[in-house]
Amino acid sequence: MTSDPPRLRADARRNVEGIRLAALDVFRAGGLNSPLDEVARAAGVSKGTIYHRFGGRQGLIDAVVEELFAERIAGIITAVGAIEDPAERFEGYLRQIWLVAFDEPAANDVLLRAQPGSGALTALCERASEVAGGFLAEAQATGAIRADLTPDDVDVLIWERGIIARACDEQHRDSYVRSFEHTLRGLRNP
Repeated sequence: MTSDPPRLRADARRNVEGIRLAALDVFRAGGLNSPLDEVARAAGVSKGTIYHRFGGRQGLIDAVVEELFAERIAGIITAVGAIEDPAERFEGYLRQIWLVAFDEPAANDVLLRAQPGSGALTALCERASEVAGGFLAEAQATGAIRADLTPDDVDVLIWERGIIARACDEQHRDSYVRSFEHTLRGLRNP
């Protein structure tokens, strides 16, 4: 016989939801490694409450990663999935992923797998990688994309762009886009 977890009191439920919402805001602004003190302050609770309710950073990340990034990834997949040309679809996917990495620190942390202990984050990354591999295979079948490019290479390209986005706080978005457009041209068959 399994027992259901005890129901939280109303004030505890409010604390949990407040922590979750604060974590979404803090992580979106500063990434997944933002200090838990910032999350606690934004939620109006002690840092100990975060540990008590979520077990620490990993549990908190697992509690918000779906809302933080899964919806964004699903939107990208849907949008680029509507592109008819397989090479344009593949390139569109990379463009969108790279822009998310530049624009959203938490999304970049997800793509860089900055929290490898998170099961939810790992599953999300694996799903995104599978989708990218499918888009790659379809694009390669048309002959437009180099045949020697592998799904692992695509993962590395995404990680490299994420590292560039993280390291270049002063880089303008236009320069970032210009740079990745050069990379995309290199993926095409000559």
